[in-house]
Amino acid sequence: MQHAMTVGAVTVDITSWPPLDEGTRAFGQRLLDWAADDSGARSRLCLVRGAEGSGKSRLLAWFLAGTVDRPGITVHATVPSEGLTAESFAWELGRQLGYGTLSPARLLDQVALDQRPLLLLVPDLHRAGAGPADLPTAAPASLVAEVLEPLLSLPHVRAAVEVGASALLTADGAETVDLPPRTGAPRTGETPYPELLAAVPHTSDGRPDWSQAPDAARRHILDAALRAEDQGAAVRDLLTDPGFLVHGPAAALTAALADERIPVPGRLREVWRRAARELTAYHTDSAERAALLHTAAVGTDPVLTEYLQPLAERHWWTALWARPDLAVTALALVPGEERRVLTTDATGRWRTYDLDGGASAGVVGGEAGGAFGWATGGAFGWGVGEGGDKGAGGSAGFPASFVRPRAVAPRNARSALLFVRSDALLPLVAEDDPTAAIVLGHIAEHHGSATLAGAESEVSALGNGGPHGPYAVVGDRSGTVHVWSLSEYQDTPRSCRVHEQPVTAATCVGTADGLILTFSAASDGSVRLWETASAEPMPVPVQRRRYRVTALAAADTDAGPVLAVAWSDGELHLWHVFSGKVRVLPLPRPCDALSLTPEGLLLVGDPEGLYALRLRLDALREL
Repeated sequence: MQHAMTVGAVTVDITSWPPLDEGTRAFGQRLLDWAADDSGARSRLCLVRGAEGSGKSRLLAWFLAGTVDRPGITVHATVPSEGLTAESFAWELGRQLGYGTLSPARLLDQVALDQRPLLLLVPDLHRAGAGPADLPTAAPASLVAEVLEPLLSLPHVRAAVEVGASALLTADGAETVDLPPRTGAPRTGETPYPELLAAVPHTSDGRPDWSQAPDAARRHILDAALRAEDQGAAVRDLLTDPGFLVHGPAAALTAALADERIPVPGRLREVWRRAARELTAYHTDSAERAALLHTAAVGTDPVLTEYLQPLAERHWWTALWARPDLAVTALALVPGEERRVLTTDATGRWRTYDLDGGASAGVVGGEAGGAFGWATGGAFGWGVGEGGDKGAGGSAGFPASFVRPRAVAPRNARSALLFVRSDALLPLVAEDDPTAAIVLGHIAEHHGSATLAGAESEVSALGNGGPHGPYAVVGDRSGTVHVWSLSEYQDTPRSCRVHEQPVTAATCVGTADGLILTFSAASDGSVRLWETASAEPMPVPVQRRRYRVTALAAADTDAGPVLAVAWSDGELHLWHVFSGKVRVLPLPRPCDALSLTPEGLLLVGDPEGLYALRLRLDALREL
């Protein structure tokens, strides 16, 4: 007999789902009945219970597989919980829901604000927990209290949760799917540390070869070491082995390293914490994990950096240098300067750094007048500071240290156009450079006048780039992109309405055949391409995601034009423009500013530092 049920206006044909064995079919029907009924009449919590080996995880996997490409039931996130703490669970759930990696408290706030109905699957809750046994993070009850119970108190959240034979989440009225024990089901216990260690093969020089270790040994050996009689020595051996840091269980390592009682070598605790959110994502490529950890170690722990470098350099990107002490709100390559990058922080201090090693190349303006005596405003300037009025004319100007820029487009080492927090453009010019004052002042005045004429013309983004000289790319709230030359006076820019939503980031690059390619992102998560000789942008977005674009950069490389797109979830996408191929680079944390050189050096800035990644550009063509 055929069974069907209606979800809202959609009929779900149960017989079209993957087959289940006769003994499990009735339980699958019960789970599906619960999931399909979104009327609010049933409990929002379904507990999948049963002894070990009864088929609980297999049932949830069947259910999830059946929802793929089928209308009616949508699973918004599936978070296998074995070995996760409340923190690492929140990170993964945030990733899947499109919020990025958030703390438990911030995740709950975000879900409360996001009123879309959510259906979550949580396998293996009874196996959650990591870290020393005497800490709350080691028990699944901590995850339940900090994340799951508050989530389930929200009326738009439903969840099917595997709890084994435990009493976790025993909510009144919860739907239950109780699977009977299976005859001959395997019983597994906690394997002792020496037994797990003995299963790990060794290299020719006697070191554990974690790349070849059995999966069970890699996943469980740290927990076993924390239970071992000689706990100190066992844990120390693991935490001082770079191979284990690369191949071991990231969530368990995160929990163990959070315990200040456990001694660690060098500054491992600080380094790991810096990369933990991305390390706990599902990265199966050991070279990528090594590259992530190496990036966090560069500039902080020289010994760990040296150990990780050989493996990190096998990857298609690797860190060259880092300045973790430098908070960055904006950065740009300096036109006309050999191998220099210009940065600014939240206090308005400007500095330049050498691209090859990250060494400081000097302070620019803003501190006791600076090396060049930069000032803002002037006859063509905008007397705009923090919260100042947006009007043309300006005063005699004020020191650059009083400016809080969100983005910068340099004309040269001594002059730049700024986008400041009050959503205005501001020229920053050397006192002895009247041409720069005219060129940059006119751009600021043009957009200031447009803003006064209509709020939709208010500037919302500033980028830079250019094929044969410096260019500024200005985006506004109407979705229009404007391209200006910074090297010579232009009465009006080249303009095109590229988006339907406000522009949030922009950049441009020139090609060998003279084209100017402009890239821009909007608040709807779209990234679009406009070739300035054309009256219209490309008809379809380069990319569209549910995340926010935080920065763009582009360069004409030996591999052709390449666009770098940083997203709010911490991913960075590198798009090979002519082939359309994309590679994903997982950043340790979301960034606020990017620059890309023609040689493939990617500069990344955020409030925690500035670092440089070397890209193997031929990898973009190997996809």
